[in-house]
Amino acid sequence: WSYALEKPNTGSIFNISWSTDGTQLAGACGNGHVIFAHVVEQRWEWKNFEITLIKRRTMKVHNVINDAVDSLEFRDRVIKASLDYGYLVVSTSLQCYVFSTKNWNTPLIFDLKEGTVSLILQAERHFLLVDGGGLYLYSYEGRLISSPKYPGMRTDTLNAQTVSLSNDTLAVKDKADEKVIYIFEALSGKPLGDGKPLTHKTEIVEIALDQKGLTSERKIAFIDKNRDLYITSVKRFGKEQKIVKIGTMVQSLAWNDTSNILCGIQDSRFTVWYYPNTVYVDKDLLPKTLYEKDASEFSKNPQIVCFVGNQITIRRADGSLVHLNVSPYPGILHDYVRSSRWADAVRLCRFVKDQTLWACLAAMAVANKDMATAEIAYAAIGEIDKVQYINSIKDLPSKESRMAHMLLFSGNTQEAETLLLQSGLVYQAIQLNINLYNWDRALDLAVKHKTHVDTVLAYRQKFLEDFGKKETNKRFLQYAEGVSV
Repeated sequence: WSYALEKPNTGSIFNISWSTDGTQLAGACGNGHVIFAHVVEQRWEWKNFEITLIKRRTMKVHNVINDAVDSLEFRDRVIKASLDYGYLVVSTSLQCYVFSTKNWNTPLIFDLKEGTVSLILQAERHFLLVDGGGLYLYSYEGRLISSPKYPGMRTDTLNAQTVSLSNDTLAVKDKADEKVIYIFEALSGKPLGDGKPLTHKTEIVEIALDQKGLTSERKIAFIDKNRDLYITSVKRFGKEQKIVKIGTMVQSLAWNDTSNILCGIQDSRFTVWYYPNTVYVDKDLLPKTLYEKDASEFSKNPQIVCFVGNQITIRRADGSLVHLNVSPYPGILHDYVRSSRWADAVRLCRFVKDQTLWACLAAMAVANKDMATAEIAYAAIGEIDKVQYINSIKDLPSKESRMAHMLLFSGNTQEAETLLLQSGLVYQAIQLNINLYNWDRALDLAVKHKTHVDTVLAYRQKFLEDFGKKETNKRFLQYAEGVSV
């Protein structure tokens, strides 16, 4: 879209060139002069603040609540700026300024090694500067926290789609191999966990880290070349964490700044995943935890700019900004669950009377192993079979078997079996495999622990009789000879 039109009286302009930081333009003119131009009138918004770059070294801050206007003067021209989480970070050609939205008069100022900052990303506790020399994480007090590095690092290609920052984690998409995401601990700058990057089967286009919750539960969402949306855990404890697909034909995505709610534009629909973690807890529930709305009003190729509070800002292809509001209740529910206020969470769902909210609560309760709340929530959305299963879990005698059945409920059969075996509950582990018709594994366990072989054979025999079939499995025939059932 066209921003501005200038007709300088210098004759024709034969050649133009941008400066490396993209803020100045030089042109060679027909009358032998050289013309210089600067980009101004850039705007940044956050909650009730609107900031405009009115001259190349001056910003105007407008607080829309009380109509207060402040003017910020800088020594050199402004190259990049970012406004989020209550701080304005401005980089000029020599220095970096950090303003708090509570006080515009005394910014924190520190010098930059290079004046070519190409990207500023903010999280709640710190911010990232990307320049020609590398990635630098600073606290809002101006202290350098870390400077992560990875093989073949090229900072000139990084942008807001390929770098993501949260309070404890930094994720960067590799330029050399686009299937790889490097993940670093923010505070130390070292690669996370065992140091292996996250690898996907196709090229990745856009990445985003969630902002809230525990470090051990940090999630990363990414869109690949086929426009499929995936989510996975950042922490990898030896075992491969599942990368789960939760959306198709996704053009743009953003996480909420205060709770782990994800929004995206899918094909012709605008979608909000109120609790994306549901895929790890109870996959069948995921469709019930979504909010969808027609996105045709945003025309072609819209981009989500930000998702602050319950307001989403979307930029249409013609450059205009559209603001959308989503329900505030899921955010409140996330807050209650984070502080383990289950009674309040149930009360909120009863007050709102919304199936989506109940489904979110059911998934959250199972994730946090709160069975009483899970039972209420599943009953409210009419999932009677699950209510009965939860009831049967509550009656189990030992804590270990309850935990194992909770894992089983979320579909983690391998972990459930491991937990039972570690607790010495061999029979329960065998029974679990019998219930899942996992016959070979049940027999393996029985033979290995020299117990209940006859039980497995009896169940197998009954199963075959029910279906009127003959035993064909050689291992079962071999053990059946020596055991009378």
